[in-house]
Amino acid sequence: MTFDYPADLRALQKDLFETRARLQDLLKTLPYSVEPITSWRRPEGYWLPSARPYPDSPGWSEQDQKEVTALRERERDLAEAILVHPFWTELDASDRPKARSHLKHAVDHANDES
Repeated sequence: MTFDYPADLRALQKDLFETRARLQDLLKTLPYSVEPITSWRRPEGYWLPSARPYPDSPGWSEQDQKEVTALRERERDLAEAILVHPFWTELDASDRPKARSHLKHAVDHANDES
């Protein structure tokens, strides 16, 4: 079964993919902890060994936090726009889950063809 997705819905899905990719790329460059944290190791003799052996984390800058917040908000807004798009009401309720799943691949294939 194929679906004839409107151009604006495919554009929303493409933008969602790109936003998620930018967010993941940004998160890979940031320190592991939002707040500054020092590494530590529990001394010998405790019944449960525990440690954070990573290097100290300087935390995220205010700009980093703003960028991550903006990308997460954009991701949420795009997902909402896709979810409530009028196209879904044109389909039978039983076809909607499959159509939503196929949308992700329709955008992938459209990128391959261009």
